[in-house]
Parts: sequence; C-alpha cells; structure tokens
Amino acid sequence: MTFNEIIQSDKPVLVDFSAEWCGPCKMMAPILKDVKKEVGETATILKIDVDKNPATAGQYQIQGVPTLIIFKKGKAVWRQSGVIPKAGLVDVIKKFTI
Repeated sequence: MTFNEIIQSDKPVLVDFSAEWCGPCKMMAPILKDVKKEVGETATILKIDVDKNPATAGQYQIQGVPTLIIFKKGKAVWRQSGVIPKAGLVDVIKKFTI
C-alpha cells in the first residue's frame, strides 16, 4: 500500500514527519507509542523520515521536524510542528474519528 492510498482512509491517519538526527523527534517516539495504545484501531499512525522521503516531505511543505499532520479521506485536517503531549494528541485524533 502506498502513502497516498493509506491517507485516503475514512479513519484518521496521523503522519509523523521526522528525521533520525532530530532530538525532539526522538522525544515524540514514546509519546506516539502511548497514543497508539490509547486510540487503538480508530486511527493509523505513520512515521515518515524526511531524509529518506524528500518528495513526500516537499509535497506537504515540511519545514521543520517533527511535524505531525492528520489526514482524513486524503485531506490534511490538522497540522502542528514540535513535540506534542500525549493527551493533546489523543484529543485531536478523537475529534476526527467521528
């Protein structure tokens, strides 16, 4: 399944645009693991390495990492850069699961 096919989903798809060398990205990894445990199958969480996928990063104008984007039915419905606490992220995802 391609990235474009995945983001067409009816359920929210949270994409974490990150890089291996990025300190804040490393801080997001355990947060995203906890978020996945809480939201379960109601949302998909993907990690995209901007260095390995420059075309995708460019398509979504990723200027800094981490940048998180929630897609629903192929549209970006929410976007934020930086480290985001688990509770805030879970709340945002739940808004789009309806």
